[in-house]
Amino acid sequence: MEPWPWISSLLLVLLALILLLLLWGRVPGGLPPGPQPLPLLGNLLQLRGQPLLCSLLRLRERYGPVFTVHLGPRPVVMLCGYTAVKEALVDQADDFGARAEMPMTQRTSKGCGIAFSNGETWKQLRRFALSALRDLGMGRRSIEEQIQEELGHLLGELRQTGGAPVDPTFLLHRSVANIICSMVFGEGFDYSDSELQELLDLTQENARRLDNIWVQLYALFPWLLGPLPGPHNRLFENFDEQKRYVARVVRKHEDTLEPAAPRDYIDTFLIRMQQEEGDPSTQFHRENLLVSALDLFFAGSETTSSTLRYGLLLLLKYPHVAERVQEEIQAVVGPSRLPCGEDRQRMPYTDATIHEIQRFIDIVPLGVPRMTTRDAHFRGYVMPKGTTVFPLLNSVLHDPAWFPDPETFDPAHFLDDKGRFRRNAAFVPFSAGKRACPGEGLARTELFLFFTSVLQRFAIASPVGAKELDITPEHSGFGKAPPRYQVCFTPRW
Repeated sequence: MEPWPWISSLLLVLLALILLLLLWGRVPGGLPPGPQPLPLLGNLLQLRGQPLLCSLLRLRERYGPVFTVHLGPRPVVMLCGYTAVKEALVDQADDFGARAEMPMTQRTSKGCGIAFSNGETWKQLRRFALSALRDLGMGRRSIEEQIQEELGHLLGELRQTGGAPVDPTFLLHRSVANIICSMVFGEGFDYSDSELQELLDLTQENARRLDNIWVQLYALFPWLLGPLPGPHNRLFENFDEQKRYVARVVRKHEDTLEPAAPRDYIDTFLIRMQQEEGDPSTQFHRENLLVSALDLFFAGSETTSSTLRYGLLLLLKYPHVAERVQEEIQAVVGPSRLPCGEDRQRMPYTDATIHEIQRFIDIVPLGVPRMTTRDAHFRGYVMPKGTTVFPLLNSVLHDPAWFPDPETFDPAHFLDDKGRFRRNAAFVPFSAGKRACPGEGLARTELFLFFTSVLQRFAIASPVGAKELDITPEHSGFGKAPPRYQVCFTPRW
């Protein structure tokens, strides 16, 4: 008789658990190669100790431009470099045309809105938004005129600083936000409006929280942290507060709605809701209205204002570039009028500088995650339907095959040997394919008019020397934000 009969049973249980864990850690057949994951943790131990992007770029050196990493228990395919990203997002656009199902957006957007929806919801709402905003922006007055009107207010605010050092964050953020607010909410805000300040603060706080360790842990283990209190919940509380703000605006619109004369995106959406009332399959309901309005507000304010702030910092860091831009503005536009969109073609160095700012800072370095819509055959691998894919935009915008010496800030990346502007296929700050940013046209117009108008009217200088300026981003997770800095705006006349 065995003295401890339970030992054999225990060994069998332990062996079964070990086999189960080993099987759990295996990469599904057909996916690209990558580091061996641990059960549950995935490759987190290999990715620790430095920003996620740096860890992923290091793995690319070993596994090539297409590889698999386990973020927690989830396998994620990484695409690096222009060629791989183009082949997936453009050449196989239908296969890679869905937005990845991420725990954070599943709890906030819940499949609604434009940015993080899929299927019919995304198709109908995107088509509707593009049509509605085009009509609203180009109907009574052009979008360029709206931008120039807002620029008049901003330039007045900058002149009032008297050349004293200021942090440009809120000045630029609220000015950019007012443009999209006028299209979505029907009106801009006074610069001292407390509601605008709160809305912008919540937006920026959530952008920072995406780089928070607790939020990142929630993204990996939502089943564990979801029911628990903790700092990760602040992101969801902020989103709910933003939705409550939009709900208040919607209620005011409902009280004053005139179907024959829509004032903005919300009015247009409400009219469509009335038209499709009673249709059980309609995508035009209140939740889609609230979330899509927030999607448009965030996309139309946060990334553009961050690019402007980062761009000014780079021009302070490299004053010879700013001086050459100002010389071109003076030669083409002069001092008597504001720059306009038609000036861009005659300002190749300025156009190249704005492109180089966007390339160099790569404001969304990891790209917004995609998901395969069906079993995708790609470079000899098979990515099952529902596979999460990260198109690493940083690796495209810094691809040495397309941008020589990519870590150097140099407008010549977009100029030919005769000084003419030269397009570059690897310039994809707005992503590519079917899920590319729908606001690209508005953002490009805003960036050109804001940069040229400010540099036309003001000399910019840093209170500290250019060599002492730190251009390292304040945070670099899902998106980048420049560090806080001060700048002196001195009127040029």
